[in-house]
Amino acid sequence: MLKHLRAIALVALAATVISTAGCSKSANTDTKDAAPKTPDKVTYVTAFGAVGRDAFAWVALKKGYFKDSGLDVTIQLGAAVDQNLSALAAGQAQFAALDLTGAMIQAGKGTFKDFRAIAAIHQQTLVSIVSLQGGKVAQPKDLEGKKLGAATGSVNQLLFPAYAKLAGIDPKSITWVNVAPPQLTTLLVSGQVDALSTFLIGRGGIEKAAGKQAVILPYSDYLSDLYGNAIVTSAGLTKSNPDLVKRFREAALKALKWTIENPAEAAQILKDANPASDLAAATGEIKLMAPYVKPAVASAPFGGLDQQQVARAIAILQGAGLIPSGLTPDAVVDFDLTPKAA
Repeated sequence: MLKHLRAIALVALAATVISTAGCSKSANTDTKDAAPKTPDKVTYVTAFGAVGRDAFAWVALKKGYFKDSGLDVTIQLGAAVDQNLSALAAGQAQFAALDLTGAMIQAGKGTFKDFRAIAAIHQQTLVSIVSLQGGKVAQPKDLEGKKLGAATGSVNQLLFPAYAKLAGIDPKSITWVNVAPPQLTTLLVSGQVDALSTFLIGRGGIEKAAGKQAVILPYSDYLSDLYGNAIVTSAGLTKSNPDLVKRFREAALKALKWTIENPAEAAQILKDANPASDLAAATGEIKLMAPYVKPAVASAPFGGLDQQQVARAIAILQGAGLIPSGLTPDAVVDFDLTPKAA
């Protein structure tokens, strides 16, 4: 009888172990249940200061999504691709948002290699030429011989040669004016440049400052298959602590989804944490980026990164002469840690 009871107990224990192991591998595991008792302290760098596209980070703090995932997150204001990749490389941050296309260019050049994308924020690049109605730039060809503003070290300028080649523009005819991201709108409104190379979701703030409508010329008209912003981490952290990476990713994406569903409330959370933020511009930016955040295919996972699309994006950059051959999708994305379809 005793042996029989022990046998039953062993079977029950084995079933429990198998069940627990299966749950730990599930992409839909509740991160709150898996969260450690002592929160992991990490630093996150935003893509572009404190504006609408980055509001989801403060939403994750306010709503307790990071806390529920066992994370104590410090948010720092980021700028361009180079700066954010430098912060990761130096260990000053564990996670960052940045333009994935720009990061691919830097990886292909060998400038920055120790990073991996773990989720897409924008399923398509938002980089565009932005000018003002009544100005000198109404179509791509108008850019020749003009002054073009861009954030220092940003993907917008890095990617321009590929856009120019396909749009039939001589890139050597462009005079670039580089400034810190917050100064871009002033450059255009004051007439110091004829147009900007920036993200189209900044349209609302530009139009408000200029008092006139903007002209938008998306890079995606010529460059398809390029992702926009993504959440990245160091390659080392994906290996040493994949559970931490998953918990951060899930909390951030939960906040991102809430943000695009509640743009006004998310913008207010952003402003509460960053009083200098423009509430109306942030709300407008969130609304404009919503279609780019949602997967194009209903069955695709929210925040997912498709390996074939990443391969096509790399091919575009190689074909444009921006990077040499040799870069592979798994050198820039950790597909084991990206969201999976339910």
